[in-house]
Amino acid sequence: MPDIILIAHNIRSTHNVGSLFRTADGLGITRIILSGYTPYPALENDARLPHISRKLTDQIHKTALGAELTVPYEHYEVPPLEALKNEGYRIVGLEQDERSIILPRYTVPDKIALLIGEEVEGIARDMRELCDDIIEIPMRGQKESFNVSVATGIALYELTRRYWL
Repeated sequence: MPDIILIAHNIRSTHNVGSLFRTADGLGITRIILSGYTPYPALENDARLPHISRKLTDQIHKTALGAELTVPYEHYEVPPLEALKNEGYRIVGLEQDERSIILPRYTVPDKIALLIGEEVEGIARDMRELCDDIIEIPMRGQKESFNVSVATGIALYELTRRYWL
């Protein structure tokens, strides 16, 4: 199975973050990197005010249901994309883009750092330019995109499914 890290950059909703933890736990994702203004559960030596840390942890727990305790996570202001590249990870953005590869056609590398972006605007163009690859989920309906946590679940399942069979 590939070594997959999930990078959630500038996600606003604690419910989406909790869902990401549940999905990561269920699919065996190595760790989650939460960056930018993405809310995150309490960390050891947390610099946030205790009541803020506690409130966000409780809100994330509502949908994570304990997965925030089973999946390792870190928080950065800016995701460490270059450091991950130096560790051999391919930075793979999940986004609609002119260079996107349709997800079922994507050849899965051994080490992936899957980058997801904010709920409405997605991954900012400057961050997309730092991606080695960009993958896209084909859409058939009227809407242009899925909810970020749903799209991430679909993508992570597709990236790992052949290893479950």
